[in-house]
Amino acid sequence: MIISRPARLQEIETIRSLERASAQRFVGLMDALAADESSPAAVLTARIADGGVIVAVEDGTVAGFVMFRPVEARAYVEQLDVLPAFAGRRIGAALLDAVAARAREAGLVGLSLSTFREIPWNAPYYRRLGFVEVDALTPGMAAIRAEHLARGLDEAARVFMVRGL
Repeated sequence: MIISRPARLQEIETIRSLERASAQRFVGLMDALAADESSPAAVLTARIADGGVIVAVEDGTVAGFVMFRPVEARAYVEQLDVLPAFAGRRIGAALLDAVAARAREAGLVGLSLSTFREIPWNAPYYRRLGFVEVDALTPGMAAIRAEHLARGLDEAARVFMVRGL
């Protein structure tokens, strides 16, 4: 049985390893992304301290995680990863629902994220979960896009999406 709960500081390296394992799905599609460094430990430490990382655990194994933060009136999903061995079990959807519950408690209006437009487990997946593409970027989204460009991400291949609560 999968249980979602706030991440713990002692799980930072586990989360970073999970992120690297999940990125291997991009091998052959986006090799630079597959080889990219996982989230810095300092960022994870800050997000965990703010309650912005939730893990999904089964039998003691961290099977997935979601990292998020408030941006404007929404919870911005920075990262969502599930171990390949646990794929197809709706863990990602359950983690997004957990973020939505946190967003509701915080008085936010929904979720937002930025993802690759054509990768099947990116935008098409999020569409199935009720996310829609935005036509115009908010100032917060524009700032995130600038962060992505600074990291070398191909923003022409990406789209921002939102979902209400």
